[in-house]
Amino acid sequence: MPEHDDLVERLRDIEEVLRDRAYERLREAAESGDADAAADEKRLLQARRAVARAIVALGGGAGFDD
Repeated sequence: MPEHDDLVERLRDIEEVLRDRAYERLREAAESGDADAAADEKRLLQARRAVARAIVALGGGAGFDD
């Protein structure tokens, strides 16, 4: 769906930011045992998965590149 390519690109950028922030919070949780950081990481991962599903729904192929 070429008419949605701009949205797919923006969603991919958002997915990347969510991934980076989730890894940052996971690292903080591992280093300090911070339960809040662990909970934040889970929420960020859930949001990342939702964005990945939106990418796929718009015809952008696989939305989760790890």
